[in-house]
Amino acid sequence: MAYQEINGVRVWGVPDPGALSQARTCAENGNVIQALLMADHHKGYSQPIGGVMVYDGQISPSGVGYDIGCGNKAVRTKLFAADIMPRISAVMDEVACHISFGVGRVNAIQIDHELFDDPDWAVYAAIGKQEHDKLKSLAREQLGTVGSGNHFVDVFVEEATGQVWIANHFGSRGFGHKTASGFLNLAAGREFLGKAPGEHMDQPPVLLDMNSELGDMYYRAMRLAGRYAYAGRDYVIEQVLGIMGTEADFTVHNHHNYAWKEQHDGCDTIVVRKGATPSAPGQMGFIGGSMGDISVIVRGKDSVENRDSYYSTVHGAGRIMSRTQAAGKMNWKTRTRSGGQITDVQMKEAVLNYSVELRGAGTDESPFVYRKLREVLDAHSETVEVMHELKPIGVCMAGANEFDPYKD
Repeated sequence: MAYQEINGVRVWGVPDPGALSQARTCAENGNVIQALLMADHHKGYSQPIGGVMVYDGQISPSGVGYDIGCGNKAVRTKLFAADIMPRISAVMDEVACHISFGVGRVNAIQIDHELFDDPDWAVYAAIGKQEHDKLKSLAREQLGTVGSGNHFVDVFVEEATGQVWIANHFGSRGFGHKTASGFLNLAAGREFLGKAPGEHMDQPPVLLDMNSELGDMYYRAMRLAGRYAYAGRDYVIEQVLGIMGTEADFTVHNHHNYAWKEQHDGCDTIVVRKGATPSAPGQMGFIGGSMGDISVIVRGKDSVENRDSYYSTVHGAGRIMSRTQAAGKMNWKTRTRSGGQITDVQMKEAVLNYSVELRGAGTDESPFVYRKLREVLDAHSETVEVMHELKPIGVCMAGANEFDPYKD
């Protein structure tokens, strides 16, 4: 087996002490069946990123995290490299101009969607009219916006075939963030929209029994936020397809911050994946590298090790440097940074050497802050197989100093 058992935690890749400690804390609280760390793991809030917790009858709002339903959609287009390379600069200009990155919108378009008639909005109505109206209004305002942090719209070429792909990465935006904070407040006896006292990285997980009223409400709200994330990613991909003047002929779409009801070893479980991609046998997933590395489409294997992983794999290359380490500390009054290890010049050279048209992004998202994707994929070679290897030719993200409270 490519994984090792460390104090009851199944660990793929090189163990990170901080993330392993967090996983142990999660494993020691609640009705835990198994704790796991994927090869891209690193510290998160409460449950580590790249961490998977399998529960009996419980769900964890802190485990799912604030960006409920964060995930990827990738589509293969009908274009080939020769169709897009001569105009990739203009295409990326259009993407940056017409797709909303950061906290606001670049246009006044409000997207109507059947999601806003979903019966699960009743969860928020049951909490209170103010809560329902505020979150629904925020959801309407932000549907189809990408946000900032590590969220992106990318254009790729599959070098083996020359075909052009598009992918995006983001989640449920402010609606998901306020849903998460609201239920964490309710679990602590505070008002849904109340101000939380703050949390620390290594606190124990917040757990809700699935058969409790609060647990059922959170599960329904989480699923609604997940459908919202899907709708946003669908919209953005359609916009980019329109900009490029093409259609999709193959689609991969999934979450990696979510909780799923799944059967394992004949038992009903709740699998909470934070920064981990589902990989059931035959299931396709998109795994993104950095802007200076490949991304891939993978398919889950029908293997013993994949069963041992509770059908989970990595969601990306995994950070090896924090945002502050890379970019420095931000002074929001002067909008200047100091103390960063990666310079703008280093980042521009790296992206230029990889022949990527970059729009936006700061040094905290440079190739230097991530592992090489192949390293983490190799650790999961017995759980997933790589079906398509994609090289980025265009990357668009929020600006370097864009403030976004819902970024990741």
